[in-house]
Parts: sequence; C-alpha cells; structure tokens
Amino acid sequence: MKVLANWKEPRERMLFILCGAAGLRVGEALGIEIDQHISSDFLTISIRQKARHCKIEKRLKTPSAERDVDLHPAIASLLEAFVGQRKSGFLFCSRNGKPLSSSNVIRRHLHPALKKLGYINPHTGTHKAGSHAFRRFRSTYLQNKTQCPDGLRNYWMGHAGNSMDDLYDKINKDVPFRKLWAEKCGFGFELPSVVPNVPKNEVKTEFEKTV
Repeated sequence: MKVLANWKEPRERMLFILCGAAGLRVGEALGIEIDQHISSDFLTISIRQKARHCKIEKRLKTPSAERDVDLHPAIASLLEAFVGQRKSGFLFCSRNGKPLSSSNVIRRHLHPALKKLGYINPHTGTHKAGSHAFRRFRSTYLQNKTQCPDGLRNYWMGHAGNSMDDLYDKINKDVPFRKLWAEKCGFGFELPSVVPNVPKNEVKTEFEKTV
C-alpha cells in the first residue's frame, strides 16, 4: 500500500488510498457522488451504488454491501483536499464527468504500480492482481493489527452479520462509537507528503464562467 499511496497520478492515487483505508471495492469507490455519499465532515462514506462499465448500478454485490464506512481523520483530510471546491458529481470521474472505467484503472494504474512494487501474485506468478486486493489488505489489517470489534469490522467490510444480529445492528447505528474506532484502528500504511491535486474537471463557479 505504501507504493500505491504514492502513485504518480493524483486521481488514481486518491482512489488507491481510499480503497485501501476503507476496504472498498473499486466499483463502489467509483460510484461515490460528492453531494450524496460523502458526509459534510468527510469522515463517512455511504456505499449505496457502484459503477460498472462507466455506468451506475444501484444494485450492490450483496445486501450487506450497503453500508456507511468511517474514515480515519487523516484520510478524511486528504479526501477533503482532493474534492476541493466541487459540490457535486462523481468523486472519481473522467473529463466529461462520467464514472471512471474500473478495468482501465486496474490495467493502466494498479498493475504498473504493483510491478514497480515488485509484487508477485502467488496464484498467477505475475505482478497482476485484481481490485479485491484492497479489501483483503483492509480486512487482514483490521483483524491482525487492531482490536476492532468483529461486528464493526464485518459492517465496514460489507460482510453479513453473525448470530448476534441485535448487537451487530446496535454497533452499526452507533456513529460516535464507529468514528472512535475508525481513528483508533488507523489504516496501516504511510500517506504521501503531497496534497492531492483537485481534478481538472472541477465545476466552475458563475464568476469563473464570465472571466
């Protein structure tokens, strides 16, 4: 994740950071809309849809995938800087405002970054890996490196609840508790020293349109 978090392209770098720190599927991240799915303090991402083939699908992979994922304050600060003055539109989008292609992100950015890292996929013997690698990283980190409650970890990762469903539901609805643990858990990798660039397709203000 350290190499991915320092990837040369600002937009994809922020995508990698967010997916690694929050355990998002790439399609879920590409479906995020600024005015609908990001809290005003940038500390919570609501997963309600996904992008596939540059189009939005309201149907997520599983019912449990619909969730609110809480971010560490450092990740929230990077996200806020990346959004800049934009008030709406997709968080990660092309020049024409459409969702990015997940296959293009993986082929043009994730695979070259993994090759630079020297990563070898134990199953294929190549440097290539799918976007699910971010979720594996986050799940393994939360389970092995933190004391995150199992119910909360399952909720953040979009996994189904266990037999203690009542407790599972209470944890999910306790926002202060979730945010406290998001900060306590951290994210398990170093962040870049540079501030993410605001995408060039930022919506112009009325004043800017006249000059």
